[in-house]
Amino acid sequence: MTTERPEPSTTADERSMLEGWLDYHRHTLAWKCEGLTDEQLRTASVEPSVLSLMGLVRHMAEVERSWFRRIMVAEEAGPIYYSEADPDGEFHLTDADTWEDAHRTWQAEIEHSRLNPARFGLDDISLGKHRRTGERFNLRWIYTHMIEEYARHNGHADLLRERIDGATGE
Repeated sequence: MTTERPEPSTTADERSMLEGWLDYHRHTLAWKCEGLTDEQLRTASVEPSVLSLMGLVRHMAEVERSWFRRIMVAEEAGPIYYSEADPDGEFHLTDADTWEDAHRTWQAEIEHSRLNPARFGLDDISLGKHRRTGERFNLRWIYTHMIEEYARHNGHADLLRERIDGATGE
């Protein structure tokens, strides 16, 4: 399977532009994981870090879930991988963790992230609040934050992928 990265429009309206860049970055992370074995996807960057490509995908599933389900629509969606005892659980992989499961979970969260905001305008304020700060956010802020979150982690993914098999790319 070859991941197609749709180029964001250079002339779209604001919402389409934000959604386009978010999708571009989602596809970039998938592309960075493409063609690797589960073992390679579980490979940590460098000691003592446990950061891996599969961990990044699991983390982004948690991030999608948090912003577009818990915060945007106030859905009671519990954590997928982390817990109070292990707040970074998405990064703590075992041999039993598979790309198939991580990818399926991530894609399911992305689907919610596409459907839930559809009923809101960019200026509409989230129904839920941030669990630590109690703040509410407009949809524009959430989209912008998600683009930033993916862009930052795609930089990590570039380095991880290069370490695994030497592959580089934009």
